Amino acid sequence: MHDRARDFAELSTRTYDALIVGGGITGAGIARDAAMRGLRVALVDKGDFASGTSSRSSRLIHGGVRYLEHGYLHLVFEASAERRRLLRIAAHLVRPLPFTWPVYKGQRLPLWKLAAGLTLYDMLSLFRNVERHKRLNAREVLAREPAVNPLQLRGGVRYFDAATDDSRLTLANVLDARRLGAVVMNHTAFDGVSFESSGLRVARLEDKLTGDRLDARARVLVNATGPWSDAVRVLEGRAPTTRVQGSKGAHVAVRRERVGNNDALTLLHPKDGRVMFALPAGVNTVIGTTDTFTDVSPDDVRATETDVAYLLEAANAFFPNARLKRSDVVSAWAGIRPLMPSGGSSVQASREHVIERSKGTVTITGGKLTTYRVMAAEAVDAVLQVLGMPKQRAQTGDRDLPDESLEVDRFCVQSAALQAPVAHGLPYRMGEMQWGVQHELARTLGDLLIRRTHLAYETRDNGRAVASEVAAFVAPYLGWNDQTVALELARYDAEVSRIFTIDT
Repeated sequence: MHDRARDFAELSTRTYDALIVGGGITGAGIARDAAMRGLRVALVDKGDFASGTSSRSSRLIHGGVRYLEHGYLHLVFEASAERRRLLRIAAHLVRPLPFTWPVYKGQRLPLWKLAAGLTLYDMLSLFRNVERHKRLNAREVLAREPAVNPLQLRGGVRYFDAATDDSRLTLANVLDARRLGAVVMNHTAFDGVSFESSGLRVARLEDKLTGDRLDARARVLVNATGPWSDAVRVLEGRAPTTRVQGSKGAHVAVRRERVGNNDALTLLHPKDGRVMFALPAGVNTVIGTTDTFTDVSPDDVRATETDVAYLLEAANAFFPNARLKRSDVVSAWAGIRPLMPSGGSSVQASREHVIERSKGTVTITGGKLTTYRVMAAEAVDAVLQVLGMPKQRAQTGDRDLPDESLEVDRFCVQSAALQAPVAHGLPYRMGEMQWGVQHELARTLGDLLIRRTHLAYETRDNGRAVASEVAAFVAPYLGWNDQTVALELARYDAEVSRIFTIDT
């Protein structure tokens, strides 16, 4: 089992080439890349790995077909190449996903234009997508997705992207970085930095689970905190500034049997023509996403009743037999995309990333889940430049991400207690809870029920009904007594309230 106290203490006993603040997909990718290139690396996050935006995405690895109409051809080309690479190195986490895009009379994208765009989409993927797109007539659309609205349906297209488990993709990068020698610490807050005369950065860190504090020394500080980037700049002692413009993306989950979708669908919202998705997610269908600029703190962002109504309006327009109401929502959540400030709308804002170097700090903002590996490679290139070291080729695209599913299965079949389901109707087993604690750095109920699994997203009470049983099951492995179990249950209730409460 991971010795958390030992690893935390180790942060103060050596000098790191790079201390990475932010354990989302970007920071995790940077830690893996830097460790693979032989750097001495530490990674910290004030919450759990992927506890911010990286666990609240649409869970897609996609080429960005909707970026075509804004002219971001190079971004589509790059994303398509990364989708292909991730399908190879993370086949257990990234799987092909067929999409049907129905086209209706009067929509802003006529069928001929959509088909032409998807031809370009295939070209930008060098015709190496899972399959090339196919134009469909109305009868063929209804054969694939019989639940969609047939009225004024003109036809559609079928194309492929890919789906992933965003939090577990992040975790796989973290665990591989650790295997490569990085020190990785969740629930460890960065609380400011000072300079030594030698030029080293001295970061003040706090273990949020114990209150222990220490200083960690590094030659380069990497700010990979996404929507928190501006706040971390202030902690560095830099003047307050707005380098990141947050765009809120909200999602709702409803029972898939109510919607009736077979695969994924790309839709144009009937009110404003925005591209959105209906995505299969186990027993649920996820409808999303919104895209609106927000000044809400990324710690406090949630879906609102307005967001939910907007998403349900689209779902009911395209799936008229669903007749979804507010009471049909299983869960709703939101995350913040860290976009570059622009004068246009959030939909038009670029999804490209930006890397800055300043006084021993490398800051990376922007970008998207699909291209995280490229972003990480460029960030490590910048670190090497600050360190005055020769540039090396990133090799993260050549090494498979770890897949422990067989080991987990062998572990769970050892006893009936380990095979017992965590919640009726969902695939999670109690043994996975123990495995998460012993092998996947989980330290709280939120780590287990929100991110190591998606149980909190898939149940109406966000996992509260099973939290006590899970807490009792993992307590011996975490050293929890009755008092700490009670505190953990209260912590979990507060966390799911913060994430899943729907604001008015």
